[in-house]
Amino acid sequence: MKHKGIFCDTSFFIRLLDQTDPLHANARGYFKYFMENNYRLVISTIAVAEYCVGGDLQDLPLRNLQTVPFNLDHAKRTSEFARIVFSQKSALKFKERNIIPNDTKLFAQADCETGVDYFISSDRESMKIYQLLRQVDNPKFQFIDLNNPFHETFGLLNIG
Repeated sequence: MKHKGIFCDTSFFIRLLDQTDPLHANARGYFKYFMENNYRLVISTIAVAEYCVGGDLQDLPLRNLQTVPFNLDHAKRTSEFARIVFSQKSALKFKERNIIPNDTKLFAQADCETGVDYFISSDRESMKIYQLLRQVDNPKFQFIDLNNPFHETFGLLNIG
């Protein structure tokens, strides 16, 4: 029985599938922990499209993922999130980008999907958006920062 849902950002799969990436070990640790503990991994068709810009679809562990297409409920929630973010965009002080549409789309999907408890990403700019949304609207999921190892996030001893 799958007991928790993890909505996976594109950055998670980039790090998981690139052994030379500095966050590969963290991504691999999370993936192994999720699989061993029956977490349900969710990926958006939006994240699939982003990943396929630089990677191949067949590289994604699709047999371990529930793929979620973007739908009308997601679109409605996206508009609510985007309205908040665009109205306070200057306060976010983005370092790497000025556009945020995919962040709000993915967050809206995570917020709308039943059984999604977490959103995992290494994207610090995306985390800024999440923190703003948390202050104003309180999405139902928690943000997991891939920069932190899984044992720290889940309060586990790092044995082995």
